[in-house]
Amino acid sequence: MNSTHEKLAQSLKLTLDEDQLTNCMRCGFCQTACPTFLETGLEAASPRGRIALMKAVVDGLMEPDESFRSQMDLCLGCRACEPACPSDVKYGQLIEQTRAAIAAEKPYSLPVRIVRKTFLQGLFPHRGRLKLIGKTLSFYQKSGLQKFARSSGAMKLFPDHLQQLEKALPPVTGDGLEELWSKAGLPYRRETTDSGSRLMVIPAAGAKVGRVGMFRGCIMDVMFASTNVNTVRLLRQAGFEIVIPEEQVCCGALHAHAGEMGDAKQLAGQNIWAFGEANVDYIASNAGGCGALLKEYDHLMHAEPDERLQQAAVRFADQVKDISELLHSFGRPLTPIHAESAENEAITVTYQDSCHLRNVMRVQGEPRQLVEHLPGVQMCELQGAEICCGSAGIYNLTQTEMSTTLLDRKMEHVEATGAKVIVTSNPGCLLQMKWGIERAGKQNGVEAVHLADFLAGQVLIEDRRD
Repeated sequence: MNSTHEKLAQSLKLTLDEDQLTNCMRCGFCQTACPTFLETGLEAASPRGRIALMKAVVDGLMEPDESFRSQMDLCLGCRACEPACPSDVKYGQLIEQTRAAIAAEKPYSLPVRIVRKTFLQGLFPHRGRLKLIGKTLSFYQKSGLQKFARSSGAMKLFPDHLQQLEKALPPVTGDGLEELWSKAGLPYRRETTDSGSRLMVIPAAGAKVGRVGMFRGCIMDVMFASTNVNTVRLLRQAGFEIVIPEEQVCCGALHAHAGEMGDAKQLAGQNIWAFGEANVDYIASNAGGCGALLKEYDHLMHAEPDERLQQAAVRFADQVKDISELLHSFGRPLTPIHAESAENEAITVTYQDSCHLRNVMRVQGEPRQLVEHLPGVQMCELQGAEICCGSAGIYNLTQTEMSTTLLDRKMEHVEATGAKVIVTSNPGCLLQMKWGIERAGKQNGVEAVHLADFLAGQVLIEDRRD
């Protein structure tokens, strides 16, 4: 065993939870839930197989060589195996611990290192840089550069999947939630806590039923800021006072999934402090991937030496709710704009689950019920809605072949529903589904929308301006 493999093996021995490794009973229930196993048929590409590989390395029966790493990298991290597991094996924790050890002991190839460093260290933790990206994208779309890049053939210099992703980009305003809200003249006030934390507070429409901290996210606030606005409008209409802490940062989900646990913990600590200052009843997330990690801050921070931080992480995690949970179960009922009418043709809609919303936050009924109870909407259940669409953070950039295979299969199932609208609850899923529509040539007949945007167009919202 060479020195790199030896260091990695030792790191895995110290890092991996032996109880979780041995809890796997090898029943195989996880296999039918695992996208990479379903596509490849390989035991090593299943959760059971990957756990067996981890245990073999820990027991000294094999080296953590390139084939070991490739199977760990091929995992989407969708965690569909966890609800399927009768032994309650925490596979998500095992794969993240393994990736963290790999990232620390075994350098990635140069292209992968560039992607990881650019996105994970250079971009997502820095809101100012993200806003600059948003302004740049907005200029690119509005100035004519986008049309020129497409008509001149300049886009052909890029790989096919990046060309298609570029076509799937939503219109970007360049402004975030707070800027769009204030520019629209909608009501809000500024507050500063005793410790200097800055808050934007948006009053409830009518009687207040609760106080909600809004997690705006990073991708959501750059690419889908209007969705954040619609989320706040819906929560406000449902009777919530909304608080937006200015000091909040990226949730750290992409960092955790990629094995950069130190960065993830640093971001988590900042968010725990920022929302702790806001004195809220709930913390709202409109992105399944973000919400899942926010919901697991207690686990992420459980080994921190500061007991107060551990306790604050537990409180934080307990407050996290997806917007569909808040709208469905905690707020005032929303009033549909359209009454049921035989004259109007029903909108056919299907719903693609966000993996982390379904498998980690265990939310699957609420989004569907909010949609299917709307008059004039025909809900068509999507075959394999529980299977990952292939987005998985930056997986579609680092594992493009598997990602596109999963996406193309997903679009076949969408076509079978006859739906004209695909609703989902995560920005990565939304971009992936938009990309899938482009790949399938369906951009004139099918659209992908976020749950908040779809609901905001279907229910009565009173936007009183000050």
